Amino acid sequence: MKKARNSSIFGSAKEPHTIIIARGETIRHFTVKPWAALLGGTLALCFAGSYILATSYLVFRDDLISGSVARQARLQHAYEDRIAALRTQLDRVTSRQMLDQKLMEGKVAELIQRQKSLSERHDKLAPVLQRAERAGTPLPNGPDTDLVMDENGQDVVNSDDAGDFYGIDPIITGPTTTTRKPAPRDDKAKASIDKAELLDSVDHSLVAIEARQAKQIQALSNNAYESADKILDALSAAGVKSALNDEKGGTGGPLLLASANPASAFDTRLADLDDALERLEGAKALAKAIPIANPVPGMPVSSPFGVRKDPLLGLMAFHSGMDFRATSGSSVLATATGIVTAADYTGGYGNMVEVDHGNGLVTRYGHMSRILVSAGQHVNAGDVLGKVGSTGRSTGPHLHYEVRRNGNAVDPVSFLTIGRRLAAEL
Repeated sequence: MKKARNSSIFGSAKEPHTIIIARGETIRHFTVKPWAALLGGTLALCFAGSYILATSYLVFRDDLISGSVARQARLQHAYEDRIAALRTQLDRVTSRQMLDQKLMEGKVAELIQRQKSLSERHDKLAPVLQRAERAGTPLPNGPDTDLVMDENGQDVVNSDDAGDFYGIDPIITGPTTTTRKPAPRDDKAKASIDKAELLDSVDHSLVAIEARQAKQIQALSNNAYESADKILDALSAAGVKSALNDEKGGTGGPLLLASANPASAFDTRLADLDDALERLEGAKALAKAIPIANPVPGMPVSSPFGVRKDPLLGLMAFHSGMDFRATSGSSVLATATGIVTAADYTGGYGNMVEVDHGNGLVTRYGHMSRILVSAGQHVNAGDVLGKVGSTGRSTGPHLHYEVRRNGNAVDPVSFLTIGRRLAAEL
């Protein structure tokens, strides 16, 4: 049987899909539209995919769960390790800060103690320096004092490093007297470093001050000993002996090592300086009791000590002193400290003053026009004893000056020479 052909006028048309169901004599048929077939196929594919996914999930669920748990555990361990590392780092930083703080506090305490020690040294050294100045032994480096007291009584350290730090930090000594202001600090770490550098700078300054102070004390002691020895040696050359020279006889003793304590070393140097000044003062006191000064400064000698032609008789005679040409009325000065033993008209001496200086030394001043002292009076070197004149056995205004040792006349020139040599020391 031939199929009926559709008219070509309307074009060819597909026959719809037909499902035929036969059961016995009953036949049923269904016409399936294309869209319905497409929808059914799509649903079938979705169902199959869902079934496959569900089956895969059920199969791999345990592995996925185990992997997720393991990943979470790894993340937790990593987080805990990071926290532990940060906590360790924090503890380390905290410990370092505490250690730095303790070191800083210890350094500050040490600097405070050293500053206090310097202040105590200043109190001990001030009277000794005044004594040295009175003894004529100034500081070797001039007025470069190591520890200066300001008007408020605060100790202010002066050093060559003053340009590198702002005095002494207020945490050590309180506000300083300088007008210089510290630079502003923006970063705490930088401020901490600057604080450490500041303390180191202060420490170096204190060390330099202590060293310079010890050097100056030692120089003062050496100068005092040298001056005293120079005076004593000059006096010894003139025949004047002193118990002070006995100290130079010998040295020795058990070995006692110096203590490492700076205060002990300072006290030792200070005691040595005190001994040196005591020796110098003793030497100067002895020199002032020796007739080494000029009785009429600036006046020429008209007749020396020794044998000469007598001015009145013209015969050779011994001149027991030396004559100074001076105008009448000029002042006659004591050549050393002593006690006036005679102050009266005495034969050929005319108006004469005799002064006992101890150590067997006596001086006489004759031919004076006026006597201005009396017997028993204490006089110092440079005191006016009287006025130049021409009393007694004299041919004109002049001063007859004698030096006697143990009653015997000696040449005054040797003593005057010592006076010129020691003028700078006295």
